[in-house]
Amino acid sequence: MRDQEPAPGHPERRLSTKETAELLGVKPDTVYAYVSRGQLSSRREPGGRGSTFDAKEVEALARRNRRESSGSSGSGGELSVRTRITLIEKDRYYFRGVDATELAARHSYEEIAEWLWTGELRPGIMFTAPKAAVAVARRAVDALPEHAGPTDRLRVAAIAAATADPLRFDLSEDAVLGTARILIPTLVAALPPVRRTHRDEGPLAHRLWARLSGRPADDASLRVLDTALGLLVDHDLAASTLAVRVAASARAHAYAAVSSGLGVLEGPLHGAASGLAHRFLLDVLDQGTAAPVVANELRSGRRIPGLGHRLYPGEDPRARALFALLEEIPGAAPALAAARDIVATTARHTPLHANVDLALAVFTVSSGMLSTAGETVFAVARTAGWIAHALEEYGERPLRMRPSGHYVGPRPPQPLPE
Repeated sequence: MRDQEPAPGHPERRLSTKETAELLGVKPDTVYAYVSRGQLSSRREPGGRGSTFDAKEVEALARRNRRESSGSSGSGGELSVRTRITLIEKDRYYFRGVDATELAARHSYEEIAEWLWTGELRPGIMFTAPKAAVAVARRAVDALPEHAGPTDRLRVAAIAAATADPLRFDLSEDAVLGTARILIPTLVAALPPVRRTHRDEGPLAHRLWARLSGRPADDASLRVLDTALGLLVDHDLAASTLAVRVAASARAHAYAAVSSGLGVLEGPLHGAASGLAHRFLLDVLDQGTAAPVVANELRSGRRIPGLGHRLYPGEDPRARALFALLEEIPGAAPALAAARDIVATTARHTPLHANVDLALAVFTVSSGMLSTAGETVFAVARTAGWIAHALEEYGERPLRMRPSGHYVGPRPPQPLPE
């Protein structure tokens, strides 16, 4: 296509719809779809017969489309999103290029969250929540039925906290970071404590423990909990993270974006998976051996919970890190032995490794926690990752997370139904 020279007094070069479509390699109808999604802006010239488009804007969109096409996963047309947060590669994963398991071994959950958000470590940082936000969130959570699950409570707490924040619609980086540092401790503080005597101070893991276990916390168990939070803070574009990015693409504020993630997290194939592994582990401990429990599960047509991961052909590095720490807790020995029995028994049929859900189950079972405790740990941990992805998405063009549907229904026109 030959470039049009700008007219005197008009520094920008305008393209017709046909020229724009040719440059983008799409049909003219698709050009107007880009306009409706906010990816292109159009203008009707006085006396003109159609819309015109800024050449620089069109060329920028063409470059983005080429980059996204060349960066696709190549695995069946799956959605690919550029990110600088997490890389999963060869049975290892990295936060901003740094080995995630090494970060979790050396730094607290709050420090890892700051690394994800800003690329800087802030040694000793602890997140605190304003009393007003906590009070609003607790009142909302306390109004829920007793059978409400942890994700229900966290989602309600996030919504309630949003109503107490008049600055929630400020999507500047500093404002969102400020929101993140108070939202996470607010979510923890809004959960009902299991122990009657507890103090809401110190590292986040210490405050969360009182919401998970009625037992006094020892240093080794607190270290496992804090490490689990750090390991689970992000895991690339999991389903809940994608939901957060879609919300952020529509410029939903951080509370709403986190609420979107919590809604997806509740599925049995995502955040609730550790609860299935917890109950399965209890059955093995009750039977004294994994064989009959595994047999019954397979006979029922169900997969064995806590085994295998689609992103790790080998061992889940998160599970490996947690199992190593659990070895240092004497009370975890029976649950650890049961977990090894599950892996060994199942390996006779399918060689699957333990994943992080089974490691979490060992921790929650040996700590006297409810089966939903792993889901709580997962949700609180992943909130920091969701904020990181929301921040990244706020820097992209709005509404880019808008795929086109491939309609396969009856072709119109169809007669009106009677």
